[in-house]
Order: sequence, then structure tokens, then C-alpha cells
Amino acid sequence: MLEQLKDESVWPIGFRLVGKEKQVGRWMTVVWTIEDVCLYGEEQKTTLAQQPDGYVLPLQLQLYERSDYRFNLSSRDPHLFVVCSEEGERLKPLLITAAQGLAAGYMDGEYQILDMSIPLPVQAWMEAFIGRHGEQLDVRRKGNKDKRKEKKGLISGN
Repeated sequence: MLEQLKDESVWPIGFRLVGKEKQVGRWMTVVWTIEDVCLYGEEQKTTLAQQPDGYVLPLQLQLYERSDYRFNLSSRDPHLFVVCSEEGERLKPLLITAAQGLAAGYMDGEYQILDMSIPLPVQAWMEAFIGRHGEQLDVRRKGNKDKRKEKKGLISGN
């Protein structure tokens, strides 16, 4: 059994995946939603998959994703993204993240991405993480710009 505790960069988040049949045109399909979100604190121990449709996954913040977190938190409705794989007719969550870029990387494969609004306590915790470690700046090097110009000249025949 997997035991997790909340700390400055990890927060276990519990939720249920609920599938409901919906008609799309002539076909019936299952639409999945995230319900019953539960935030686990510093002293609560959690176990993964206590129920068939209940899960607890760690939201793990990474230093190199700080600009993604800032972009997400500055949006009108910040979201967490749950990456799921299909197992038969059910979904199995693999990962929960606040980095939209990371979640988008799974969209080309055999994965389904679900999202939910970030609870306010998690937003404050993420802000504190960014505050402790500083804003991540996207730095462009002058050399990259020069290489783009060279490539453009080669392609256009100049």
C-alpha cells in the first residue's frame, strides 16, 4: 500500500471518477467526470485505490514547472489535470498535475485528460511554493536567435 503525506511540494488529493453514458449523434459514449475531491493534510495517511472508483494521487510540484504553475494560477479558472489510461471500460488515473504543458504531452497517446478546478487551499499552497523558490524566468539566449536567422536564410535560398 502506498502511503503519502502532505509537505511543501507534495499534496495527496483524493477523488472519484464517475462515468455517465451520453448520446452523441447516433452513438452512446461514456463521459467521465471528477467528483468528491478531498484534500489530505500533513498528518493524514492515505492509501491508493481504496474503492473501485476512488483514488488518491500525489500532486507533486516541480521546480522546473514554476512558469506553468504561474500561467495556470493567473488564468480565470485555474485547473488541475488528471492523466488517465483506459483499462477495459474504466479509466485509471496515472498522474495529477497543475502543469498544462505536461498534461498536453499525454494528449497524443492513448490517454484521456480530465480536469477540475484547483481548490483554493491548493492554489495558496502553490503560490507559497513559487514564493519560496522564486519565479522561473524564461531566458532566451542571443545565440538561438542568430541560428534561426541562419536557418531562415538557408531555407529561403538567401
